[in-house]
Order: sequence, then structure tokens, then C-alpha cells
Amino acid sequence: MRQILEVRDLRVAYGQRDGGVWHALNGVSFAVGEGEILAVLGESGSGKSTLAASLLRLLPANGRIAGGEILLEGSDVVRMSAAELRGVRGSGMSIVFQEPSLALHPTIRIGTQICEVLRAHGVQNRRERQARAREILAKVFADDIVRIFSSYPHELSGGQQQRALIAQAIACKPVLVVADEPTASLDAATQREILTLFQSLRDKLGIAFIFITHNPMLLAGFADRALVLYAGKVAEVGPTEAVLSAPQHPYTQALLRCLPWIDGGEVSRPRKTLLPVIEGAAPSLAVLSEGCVFEPRCDARMEMCKIREPAAAMLGKQHEVACLKFPV
Repeated sequence: MRQILEVRDLRVAYGQRDGGVWHALNGVSFAVGEGEILAVLGESGSGKSTLAASLLRLLPANGRIAGGEILLEGSDVVRMSAAELRGVRGSGMSIVFQEPSLALHPTIRIGTQICEVLRAHGVQNRRERQARAREILAKVFADDIVRIFSSYPHELSGGQQQRALIAQAIACKPVLVVADEPTASLDAATQREILTLFQSLRDKLGIAFIFITHNPMLLAGFADRALVLYAGKVAEVGPTEAVLSAPQHPYTQALLRCLPWIDGGEVSRPRKTLLPVIEGAAPSLAVLSEGCVFEPRCDARMEMCKIREPAAAMLGKQHEVACLKFPV
């Protein structure tokens, strides 16, 4: 499989008002293949949204990429000029944000918003823009294209708004779409529809997706691989089925134990059983730790975990775990 994105040792920091630095990502590395769906999983504060913003250089004013490379089809996004970035965003790599009602302009019709994306990427003829916008909407909506095209965002349901945002993201035929918690505000049935849509776009258009979520229950049968983030570091990455059914990192194991897994339409955990939690709190990222960042909360911690940072150990052809239990 041809790699379209390769992230190498990515480090991202945020400046604080007191002059300190918050190290949000610390040495994140992974790759995405052509037409692949990679899920990025982790608790709130693990660095998922920072990763999404970093890939397109959309960090806030106090954020900066402190090191590493983001290679999109061989070109380093980190070192691109503003003009080069404008060419890449939308046509090479695009993003779907979590809350479509905030991402879509409230006073501009949906069709016009897609036309503006096309105009920004060189489609100057008005009729051609409108025709292409309708074609794009037809890829994400089953019917009612004329009404959707002329609607304002508030006239659409939450699921329809998210589909309109996805239409914007694929308008210029990118090779990769970053979806940052795109189903978080949707009901369960609509969530599954959006996931099915992503799979359809992957199959028909060859688009790869990075799907960011805090919910592992969405991933089975959807994502090809899963990457687990904890405190700005990659804990585990591998085929989704392996990560969900046989997690190897203590953090992944603890995270999955906290879920009321659905089995055959029933909650598999006894109804009167309290859901377990991961004891303790995520570490402060104002100071870089010397050892394993999960050590204070880990049930399997060893003395050396306090002083040695684990490197990624290969457990199979595609399964990597950053834990000192496994030899590198």
C-alpha cells in the first residue's frame, strides 16, 4: 500500500500566559496508506485534536510545531510557505470539524459555501462551480440535492449539516481527510450513517481518512487500524481488530475496560455493575517526564518505568506497543 502521509517525531507545544510551555505532542510517529481509515483514539486531553490541527497547520496563535515532519505525498507540510499551504489545504488534505453548526457559515447557503471552496482552488466559471457543487452533494446525500444546495445551515438537521461539511472537505478531491470527532454530537443511528459514508467515499474515491474519536465502540468494522494516544505519545497502534480484542498496552487495556460493550444488541456488562475507571489523572504536560507517562496510573508498572521511556516494540507485522514489558 502506497503511503500518502508519514508523520515523523512530531512535537507540538503551546505557550502559556505565565511563560511556561505545554508539550501537547511528544514524538508522535505514524503513517497512513492510500485509501486507509486510521482511527486515533484516546481520552480528552490526550492530544487528538492538536494532532488534527497540526496536520493542516491550523494551530492557534500560541501553538507551534516544535519539531518533526509531516510528509504529505513526500512534501513536508511543516516547512511549507503560506502560499503552498493554501494550495494543499482542500486539494491535498482537508478537515471535517466536530461541530458543523460552528464550521458552516450561518448566513450563506450550502451550495454557495461549496462553490467558494471550488473558486478558491481555481474554478472561476460560476456555472461550472454550481454544477460541480451539485455533483459533490450527490456523493454525500442520497436525494433532495436541490433543496440542500439552496438551504441555509439552520434549515438542515445535525446529520445533514455534517454531510454538507463532508461535501466541502471532498470538493477538491483530496487524498486525505482528517475527521476530528465528526460524530460526537450525533445520535447513534446518524453516527453509523456517517461512518458508512466515510467507507463509501474511501471505496469510490480512494480517499484516506484519519478518524479521531474518544469512543472505541465506533471502530469495529469501520477503521482499518487504530492508534491510541496518551498524554501526547503513541501508546499502541495496530489493526483495529487486534487493538480492540487483544490490547497489549496497559493504557489501552484500561481504556477498554471502562466501556459497556454492546454484544448482540445487549450491554455485555451486568446492568448493576459500576463501570470501572482509570485511577489517577493524566500527567501535567508542562514538564516532560523521564519515564513512561502512564506509569503513575498503570497497574503493571515496574521500577524502571519511572526512569526509562519505552520505545515502540513490534508485536507483529503492523502492531506496535510502547511499553517496557516488551523487548524492542
